[in-house]
Formats: sequence, structure tokens, C-alpha cells
Amino acid sequence: MGPVSRRAFTVASLSALATARGAAARATGPAASATSAGRPRGAAAEMRGMWLATVANRDWPSRTGLSASRQRGELTALLDAAVRRRLNTVMFQVRPTADALWPSPYEPWSQWLTGTQGRDPGWDPLAFAVEEAHARGLALHAWFNPYRVALHTDPSRLAAAHPARRHPDWVVRHGGKLYYNPGLPEVRAFVQRAMLDAVEKYPLDGVHFDDYFYPYPEAGQTFDDRAAYERHGGGFTSRAAWRRDNVDRLVRETAAGIQRVRPGAQFGISPFGVWRNASTDSRGSDTRAGVQTYDDLYADTRMWVREGWIDYVVPQLYWAIGHSAVDYATLVSWWSGVARSSRTRLYVGEALYKEGDASEGAAWRDAKELTRHLTLAGKHPQVRGHVFFAAKEVAADPAGAMARVVADHYRQPAEPPRRSP
Repeated sequence: MGPVSRRAFTVASLSALATARGAAARATGPAASATSAGRPRGAAAEMRGMWLATVANRDWPSRTGLSASRQRGELTALLDAAVRRRLNTVMFQVRPTADALWPSPYEPWSQWLTGTQGRDPGWDPLAFAVEEAHARGLALHAWFNPYRVALHTDPSRLAAAHPARRHPDWVVRHGGKLYYNPGLPEVRAFVQRAMLDAVEKYPLDGVHFDDYFYPYPEAGQTFDDRAAYERHGGGFTSRAAWRRDNVDRLVRETAAGIQRVRPGAQFGISPFGVWRNASTDSRGSDTRAGVQTYDDLYADTRMWVREGWIDYVVPQLYWAIGHSAVDYATLVSWWSGVARSSRTRLYVGEALYKEGDASEGAAWRDAKELTRHLTLAGKHPQVRGHVFFAAKEVAADPAGAMARVVADHYRQPAEPPRRSP
């Protein structure tokens, strides 16, 4: 998933903004945040989103160590691109690797800003992003990664005061990365406190998780949570069931926490697109995916939607129409069935980044593939919008696919969706 951010603000005005936000923003809440700038009165609500990824400087900032003014300028350019494409929502990655793009009392400043984890960049990117998004009529959802700690396995490279260094028993090495252990109740409580700090301080329109819960499987490797399972897994029939319960608890508790500190803010999750193949479970999709979220990431995404635990779901349907093993059309139909009669809104995650990339197959060399996705999805009333990965491609549009989507489907503006009861 992807990053976003840039534009200017003085340090003095930012500190004043943060002070006011603690009281006034909580009172106004997200419903008053994103304005209808430039939209005709009565424009219909529809999700038109983009992910703005900051991890590894995927979308923003373009590299570490830029001046604050350069970073702000790059961020506002991406927000302007969203407006130009008639999008209305930005998923801004603010906690990519157990760090923060705001002054957090729990975790260090992100390394993706200055190049050094824990170094103050001299401004508040989240405060700025919220303010500038709302000034443009864009809703802003803060995108958090709950358990990923680092893209390497050396704790000594983390900031000296990093919680993962103070609590080495919280951390698991797996697949060349560091993760917090989802099976520890103290970890689950900590990551929620860290995330809800931003929810309480800033007038966010939503909170967003992507597909990372337990890590993706690695050949020949096992996620080493045996000790945690022995200590906390009593009463479960298997370690897999216990792991799913750990993720379920995070989702339910986060949803409750968001409504406690910022009533009306939305909570959405963007999982990998396949819950289970039908060959594994008759309730699954007619696909042959190599990963299944229920079995491999221990995320029961189908249940979260059917039970209405989350406000929206954005399955990442990053395959072409007619793909031999995982067909976009098949999954749109399957997810529409899951969302039928649920309070959880269904949006579709779209692989804009694949357009024009010859390595992704013949379908993606055709700039019309993405617009065909929206046409097909539009035949399913449960699909209430789309989110595009990612901001860099929204802005540059090297294959012209985004321009075609706008011409074919986004001729008029649309209001960002609000939370339904």
C-alpha cells in the first residue's frame, strides 16, 4: 500500500493548531471536517480514494532528508492530484513501522521523514495533511500498520527509546522483518494506545488498516509465538483459532476505541482479496489463490463484514478480469454477496500501479483494464466505490489509465461517504 504528504506550514502555526485540536476538533468531530469545496450541493456520496504510502518512501516523501518545505510541497502536490482526479478520500499512512508521522508520546518519529528514526522533522505531517486535505474537500483516513516494527531484523537499528527495544519479549523475527507478537495482550493494548493517540488529537475522518496482521507466510519459516500460545492459548482447539481470535480482538477493541475518543469517525480495513478458496471452504470464492486471509494471515475478514464490526471493507482485488486463477469479476461478485445485508460498506481496492507494467501480464498493458473494472463493479449495487493504489500513480498516471477512469466514471464530483449508524 502507499504513502502521501507535502505542503507548508510554520512551526508556530502547527503548534497552535495542535493545541486547538485537542478540544475544538473533538467537539466538531469528523462530520464537520471535509468540506464540499468545489462540489455542487447534493452531490452523491461515493468512495473515490487513494492510498498514500510512506513506508520506504513509496509515495511520500520522495526521499528522506528533504527540508520541511520540500516535504510539504510534495504532499500538497499529491493532494492536488487527488482533487484533479475528482477523488474525495486519502488513506494517509501515518504509522508504517511502529513509528509516527505526528509527535507521539508512545513511538518515535518515522525514519522515512529524516532518514533517522526518532529525529524530529520540525513539523507535524499529520496535522498538516488533515488541514490541507479538508481545505480541498478531501476526507482523510489515518492508515496504521498495527504489528509491523521494522523492515529488517536488527533491534539495535531502532531508536534507542523504541518500545521494541524496551520490551524485546514483544518482538518476533520473521521473513527478514521484525513484528510485534499479536498473541500478547500487552502488545494489543499498547498498539491501540499508540494509534488512538492520533485519533484523539486530530479531526480524522477515518482510521484505516491494510492487509498486514500476522505476517504473510514464508517458505520454510514459522512465526515463533509458541511461548505466547502456551501462556494465553488455553481453551482454543488450535493455534490457528487462537491467532484468529487475537486479530478479532484487535479489530473489535479498535472499533470501540475509535468511537469512544472520536464518535463518528469511520473504521475500515483493506485485506488481501481472497478470504478462502472454495476448494478449502464451500463458502469461499471460486478462486485458486496461493494466500487465504483466514488460514494464512489469521484474519476472518468475511466475519468482520457479516457481523458489521467495521464501517467499510476494501478488499485488494489486484487481479485482471478473466485472470485464470483469481478473476477480478469472480471476487467482486463474491464480496458483493458477503456485504449484502451488512452495515459494512464495500469498496474495491484497485491496482492502478499495475497499469502499463508489461511484467504484470497482457491485461495490464491495456490502459482500459481499470475502467473496465469500474464498469463491471458498477453492476453490483453493494459496491459503493473504489480506492486506488497508489498516490504516485494517481499523480503521474504513466499509462493514462487514471485519466480514462476519470473520463468514463468520474465526470462529476462525489461527496466522501460518512459513517452510517
